[in-house]
Amino acid sequence: MNPLLDRLRPYPFEKLRELTRDIRPNPDLRPISLGIGEPRHPTPGFIRQALVDHLDGLSVYPATLGAPELRQACADWARRRHGVDLDPATQVIPVNGSREALFALAQTVIDPRRAGGALVLSPNPFYQIYEGAALLAGADCRFVPADPARNFGLDWDAVTEEQWRRTQLVYVCTPGNPTGAVMDLQEWQRLFELSDRHGFVIASDECYGEIWFGEQAPLGGLQAARELGRHDLRNLVMLTSLSKRSNVPGLRSGFVAGDARILKSFLLYRTYHGSAMGPAVQQASIVAWNDERHVEDNRRLYREKFARVLPILQPVLDVALPDAAFYLWAGTPGDDVAFARGLLENYNCTVLPGSLLAREQDGRNPGAGRVRLALVAGVDECVEAAERIAAYARGL
Repeated sequence: MNPLLDRLRPYPFEKLRELTRDIRPNPDLRPISLGIGEPRHPTPGFIRQALVDHLDGLSVYPATLGAPELRQACADWARRRHGVDLDPATQVIPVNGSREALFALAQTVIDPRRAGGALVLSPNPFYQIYEGAALLAGADCRFVPADPARNFGLDWDAVTEEQWRRTQLVYVCTPGNPTGAVMDLQEWQRLFELSDRHGFVIASDECYGEIWFGEQAPLGGLQAARELGRHDLRNLVMLTSLSKRSNVPGLRSGFVAGDARILKSFLLYRTYHGSAMGPAVQQASIVAWNDERHVEDNRRLYREKFARVLPILQPVLDVALPDAAFYLWAGTPGDDVAFARGLLENYNCTVLPGSLLAREQDGRNPGAGRVRLALVAGVDECVEAAERIAAYARGL
């Protein structure tokens, strides 16, 4: 077996199952889960129909690079959303969801033979694929803590100069999972300058970028590069997905865009990796990327849920409206694991302890004392869950 597999840690949901195995949830209440960030709004009918209408595509092998029409749809969306002009032939590659691409990118850009060893930087708390991708590429993973004093922005000052010199890849998630924090232009400028100095690649995970609550859409890496005059998008790869945007997590469809030099090597890796997107999925993806009305409707639903849920939770928990995404990153009275266990046992409601989404460093786990609430269910179910959480918190 590949010895690097021994470096992987259990996924947060596996840990939660182990930590709650002995719990017998209250049988008088129907189960409600806010634990997994899986969109549960209905898939738009026109996307479903496009998938059905193109099942004849099952009879042919698809190209790894994807159909020109799909790459053009992705580029058109990037122009509308971020104001950037991408070359669909060299700067866009469709992928089977952002998870696959986040993993594959590390295998493409990491050189473990470099003197001093390879280092990957990841947010902390974080999406665990970042760590697994780094470890299986033969790199070490260093975590950059989210700072509550900076609205959960990343504390780049925690990275030493020696660590920057070893860094080959930096994962950022904006809007962030689980904090909902969005990187501003000043932070992007600093990260670009560090990338120019040390040569590392920036992987910008933006799969939550279409769910926001203010007047303006969250700033993404492509837009930041354009505003800062980095039109070649050097050392930048943006990754996004239809899963949250269009409520199609089972479609496994997204795309990456950015530095053409990196994407050329990324395409070579994926050609051997067997990652081509099925033709029917490509056609459904084209109509999804070309339509904005269903995305606006989706955003209105999330805004309603947050508007209904926050007034219930804020009197009893340390919680605020995030910049974007569909999570609440709520402070708990006491230990987060104990809070999640007690909530499940007494109110049959599942939340994810924040400490399971983070790694301890310098004697501190930045997720400790918080829980992640994924407001992915319908409005009424989210409100009922919030009422149960508030009742449990008041009784502590």
